[in-house]
Amino acid sequence: MSQSAVAPNAAKNPAQKPLFAGVRPEEVRALLWSVLYIFCLLCCYYVLRPVRDTLGIDGGVRNLQWLFSATLVAMLCLNLPFAALSRYLPRQRFIPWVYRFFLLHLLIFAALMYWLPASQRVWIGRIFFVWVSVFNLYVVSVFWSLVSDLFSRERATRLFGLIAAGATLGAIGGSALATLLAHHLSTSGLLLIAAVLLEVSVFCAGRLCRITHLAQQEAQEVQQPLGGSIWSGILAIFRSTYLLNICLYMLLYSITSTLLYFRQAELVHQWFQLDSQRTTFFAATDLVVNLLTLFSQIFLTSRLLQRYGTPVVLGLLPLFSLLGFLSLSLWPVMASVIAFSVLRRAGNFAFARPAREVLFTVLGREDKYKAKNVIDTAVYRAGDQVGAWSWTLSGSLGLPAATLMWLALPVSLVWLANSQWLGRRQQRLEANTIHPKTREIA
Repeated sequence: MSQSAVAPNAAKNPAQKPLFAGVRPEEVRALLWSVLYIFCLLCCYYVLRPVRDTLGIDGGVRNLQWLFSATLVAMLCLNLPFAALSRYLPRQRFIPWVYRFFLLHLLIFAALMYWLPASQRVWIGRIFFVWVSVFNLYVVSVFWSLVSDLFSRERATRLFGLIAAGATLGAIGGSALATLLAHHLSTSGLLLIAAVLLEVSVFCAGRLCRITHLAQQEAQEVQQPLGGSIWSGILAIFRSTYLLNICLYMLLYSITSTLLYFRQAELVHQWFQLDSQRTTFFAATDLVVNLLTLFSQIFLTSRLLQRYGTPVVLGLLPLFSLLGFLSLSLWPVMASVIAFSVLRRAGNFAFARPAREVLFTVLGREDKYKAKNVIDTAVYRAGDQVGAWSWTLSGSLGLPAATLMWLALPVSLVWLANSQWLGRRQQRLEANTIHPKTREIA
């Protein structure tokens, strides 16, 4: 595990009084740049998201499941070039390359949307739908790889909740920006705004790297490329029970999320007759989720991680899911859907995501970038596919939706057990103080 160099004097003065929510004075600059970095990334994505969804619908609602499948294929194809790039470039060059690769595509899409007539935009819209779905996971995964590399596990438990709050603020800001500007700017204009936000993220990443590379040992380490082969991330996963269980956590989360998504869509379709009513429902749900998430990230996440540790915080989302699917099985009404959807989504953003990122702080640098990227992208989208096609298959067999809700209960139990194993294993790895270049095999 690479040791953070946020402030060289921190080790000499470990008992400095925290300023707010466990943040120490020497950590303020790194925290603020991290928050601004993830704020701009999520703001960029939430400007693009309504454009993606609109173009996806224009391409045909019945084609959406195939667009999700195309996203998984694109993820798999991009993993090897991503690993090859990280093999030869140090992270202070690697991160700008990744982001500007996507930024170039944004500019190309903006030009095509501006010059092509509406009748010729159908396939561009479908490609853009897949591209945004890939872009979102990659750029966010790179961010969390960087901060898990820069911050020690002890700092991660105190700071990751606040950093995640920056992501929530970015999501709110991006949604508000898109809402305000959608009627005044063309699609190309929105894409250009997203491109500017992405370039600001590159600047923030550079500043974050510079202020956290003050220690000489860390500065020498990050000047070197990650090395290894382009298959290192995939091979590392199959060699490590720890990484395999992180994959399992991500798969079970993604599968159950997709099942809930389809169940909610079905009930909303039955309950609300007008599109305006459905839009209002989704908007109100998003607002409640974001407010609850922001409150939890600022006031609860860091405290829970510090007091109860990774196993408890990592297990909250599987526990919510177990209780939620039980409620949907027994009472498939809108009240159950709303309560479950809000608690689960807020629980993921506020608790599961920060705790999941803490898991990577005990790994070597190569695993933090290569293996983590495979898990955050390909494994996540694979879970989407399992959930989506399971729902489709059950429908074609004439099985009632409640059957899948009951089947989700044992899946959630396995997920809960998996979270506890992961949390305890992470604590043991931290206690053993594994060398930065050591990869956990057992």
